Amino acid sequence: MTAAIRKGDTPVPNAISESSPDSNLVIDPVPTGWKNYYLGDVAQRVKDTHSPSDNGETAYLGLEHLVQGFPSLTGQGIESDVRSSKTAFKAGDVLFGKLRPYLRKGARPDFDGICSTDIIVMRGKEICDSDFLKYLIHADPFIEYAKATTTGVQHPRTSWPSLNRFRLSLPPLPEQEKIAHNLSTVQRAIEEQERIIQTTSELKKALMHKLFTEGPRNEPQKQTEIGPVPESWEVVRCEEVCETTSVGIVVQPTQYYVPSGVPALRSQNVRVDRMQMEPMVYISEAANNGPVAKSKLRTGDVLIVRTGANLGMSCVLPEKFDGCNCIDMLFIRTIPSRLNGSFLSRYINSEEAKKQVGAGKTGMAQPHFNVGTVKRIFVPLPPLKEQNEIVRCLEQIDQKHDQAVARRHALRDLFRTLLHDLMTAKTRVT
Repeated sequence: MTAAIRKGDTPVPNAISESSPDSNLVIDPVPTGWKNYYLGDVAQRVKDTHSPSDNGETAYLGLEHLVQGFPSLTGQGIESDVRSSKTAFKAGDVLFGKLRPYLRKGARPDFDGICSTDIIVMRGKEICDSDFLKYLIHADPFIEYAKATTTGVQHPRTSWPSLNRFRLSLPPLPEQEKIAHNLSTVQRAIEEQERIIQTTSELKKALMHKLFTEGPRNEPQKQTEIGPVPESWEVVRCEEVCETTSVGIVVQPTQYYVPSGVPALRSQNVRVDRMQMEPMVYISEAANNGPVAKSKLRTGDVLIVRTGANLGMSCVLPEKFDGCNCIDMLFIRTIPSRLNGSFLSRYINSEEAKKQVGAGKTGMAQPHFNVGTVKRIFVPLPPLKEQNEIVRCLEQIDQKHDQAVARRHALRDLFRTLLHDLMTAKTRVT
C-alpha cells in the first residue's frame, strides 16, 4: 500500500489519500519531471479583508462577474456598490466561486480589487504558475472534487480546507507555462468569436430599427400609428394581410404524445428568427391528421410565443417541418402576394413591434398574447420587393452571427478536450 501525502511533505509519486474524494488529477505513472502534490502545497488562500468605502472606486468582482464554465470575466463593479466586508486580491491571483461550484466560475484578473466572500482567492506558490492554476480549477476532476466537498442543500458551498486537499500531478514550471500558453491561445480565439457575436447582434438591432423606420431607399418619412415609416409604405392591421391567425393545441396536448412521430413545436423551440430543435415532443400521425389537424403547420408560417418569459418571440417555420403541429403557440399564415412571412416575423421581433406586444398582453400571474391581439397589431407594409430586400439584408447579418456561434462552439469543444489532455499529460508540450 502506498503512503498518503501529508501537506508540507516532500511530494511522493503516485501517493493516494484514502480519506479524500476519489476525483483527482494524480497521474499513474507520474510523467518524468512531474510531482504529486496537494493543492494546498502549490497554492495558498488569500484572506486579506477589505471594508468597502461609500466613495471608493476599487474594482469589485462578485459571482455575477465570473463567466460560467470559462476562465474569464464579464464586467465588474466598484466598492461603493457593496457594503459588507470583502476579500482583497492582487493582479494575477486566481478566483474560484465556492457557491455552487458546479457552475465552474473561476478567473485570473489582471488588476487589483476586492471580491465577494463567496469567492475563494488563491495565489500560486513559487512552484505553480498562476495562469496554469487558472486552468487547473476548470479541469473536470477539480470541479467534481469541489462538488463532492460542498455542504448545504439550498446554497451548496465548498471551502478552502476541503479544496486544499485536492490531489494533482504538477508538471515543472516551464511545462506549466507552455500548457497555459496553449490554452490561452484557444481562449483568445473563443473570445474573438464572442466579440463578433456581440458586434453582429448590436449591428442587427441597429439595422432593424433603420430598415423598419427608414426603409432601404432613404426616402422621406411620414408619421403613422407605429411611428415614422417611408412615405410609400402602408401601415395595416395584421389581419388585413394574413389568411390565417390561430393557436396550436391548447387542451391536454399530452394526450397525443408518442415517443416518435410528428414534431409538435412548443415555445421552447422558438427563438428570435430561428428554430431550436431541442427539446422536442411528438404526436401521432392519427392525431395530426384528425383532432388537431386545424393547427397543422406549413412552410413559411410565422410562429409566435404567446406566454411565458419569451412572450412575443417569433420565427418562421422551415421547410423540413412542413406538416408538423404546434402546442399553445400562435401561428400566422400570410397572404403571399402582399406580405412575406419572414418580413412579418422579423418585424414582430423588432423593438417597434415589442411595444405593441407589451401593450396587448393580458394576465397578471402568467401574461399571454391572444389571437385577437395579434390580428389588431399594426405592421408596416412596403412593396413586396422591398420586403424581400430587407429580409435578405437581415439574413446576411444572421449568417455572420451563426457562423461565429458555430466557430465558438467548435473552439469550446477544442478547449475542453485540450484542457483534459494537457492536465492529464495525454498531450505533452515539452
